[in-house]
Amino acid sequence: MKFCAKSLNFEQSSDCVVIGIYENTTLSTNAKKLDEATAHYLSDLLKTGDFKGKLAETLLVHTPNQPFTRLLLVGCGKAPLNETQYKKIIKAVVQTLKSTTTQHIHLLLNDLEIKDRNEYWAVRFAIESISDTLYNYDEFKSTKAEATQLAKFCFNSENLAETEKAIQHAQAVALGVKFAKNVANCPPNVCNPAYLAELAKELDSEYSQISTTIVDETQMAELKMNSYLAVSRGSENPAYMSIIEYKNAPNPDAKPIVLVGKGLTFDSGGISIKPSAAMDEMKYDMGGAASVYGTMKAVAELQLPINVIGVLAGCENMPDGNAYRPGDILTTMSGKTVEVLNTDAEGRLVLCDALTYVERFEPECVIDIATLTGACVVGLGHINTGLLSKDDQFVEQLLNASKQAHDYTWHLPMNEEYQDDLKSNFADLANVGSRAGGAITAGIFLSNFTENYTWAHLDIAGTAWQSGAAKGATGRPVPLLTQFLINKSS
Repeated sequence: MKFCAKSLNFEQSSDCVVIGIYENTTLSTNAKKLDEATAHYLSDLLKTGDFKGKLAETLLVHTPNQPFTRLLLVGCGKAPLNETQYKKIIKAVVQTLKSTTTQHIHLLLNDLEIKDRNEYWAVRFAIESISDTLYNYDEFKSTKAEATQLAKFCFNSENLAETEKAIQHAQAVALGVKFAKNVANCPPNVCNPAYLAELAKELDSEYSQISTTIVDETQMAELKMNSYLAVSRGSENPAYMSIIEYKNAPNPDAKPIVLVGKGLTFDSGGISIKPSAAMDEMKYDMGGAASVYGTMKAVAELQLPINVIGVLAGCENMPDGNAYRPGDILTTMSGKTVEVLNTDAEGRLVLCDALTYVERFEPECVIDIATLTGACVVGLGHINTGLLSKDDQFVEQLLNASKQAHDYTWHLPMNEEYQDDLKSNFADLANVGSRAGGAITAGIFLSNFTENYTWAHLDIAGTAWQSGAAKGATGRPVPLLTQFLINKSS
């Protein structure tokens, strides 16, 4: 799929021109210009009453006497639009055109009024929405989906340089989201910790700015990553931690930003086994690692002048005779001891050692991303990612990136009193507290291993994938993370 920016010219030939119409057939700015350039063809068409301008309503007509073969009217409802409404409009455009022979589209929707957004964001959200609408994962289907003929979208622009930048950013984000979706949707009999490690090594081969190191179980044992290894003990698939180092800062010694992704390629719950219903979706328990992988891809595509380290904490949690048990006490890499009360609270046991490991990089800041708690789903649903950090300035940076990227995030509290819920009679910490505030106490648990650097935790348990008829990975929070890194590098 190609994207370009051009100045408005209705005499240019194309397979289709897309124009926005508000409710009660009120013409948008570009619609008015088209109407004047075509001897009021559009006004005459709207007089039929077949099109009302309701949000995401579409009307596709053939225009044999015009430079463009087709004209697609898309309803825009009432102005101003919000981001979600705008994306619905773009989705409706793609769904209408993808079954046609249309290849070259002039998307003249830059004039739509989106609250608190400019042309850059209109173009960027359009491209990200186009990519999302066209996404399909049929790697393991014997009959593949028919490829769309949509090949090129051109945007009308009054500021070509800004629009070109939006296209560049959007394509990188969309690619990162696609790669994150692909690896998350991959079945667990294929996507295991070794598979994640191979993907990390492929980035090393593809980009000169990236070098990848794989830490295996022998090395983990030498490093005393006993908590990480305990989770892996019940699985036939060994654990691998992939360290992806991207170095492109003007100062090669600049402190890196570190992203740590929980990579439980399948989580049965271990001895504390999960209910069987929807357990297949536990292949998505590596959504954090998938998002880090996708973000590193986006960063490398953008060639951001920054140093970033992505960690894929690959592991599998299974029950067998060698699996760790409720009641076990683990000595973590940090030296702190943890009493295991529930083996299904395994992600934090993997992450605590990974978070200790990354101290060696002397990071500017660390973000861990994890499908960590069902409690976060209960509290925030499937709309907002949970955000925890004790650093208010860091929180503000992440919330700002979240708003910019339209990748919803909500800041949860971290009062010191929550620490009391993790007390153990026999170890320094218990790996779970009570049901109350479970998303918060999970973050509080991790905070005990992040005392030597600036840290934030993103709980994506409710946002990493969708269930039901729309079952599949979302690729979140790749847009948030990539925007945060764009901001940090500018």
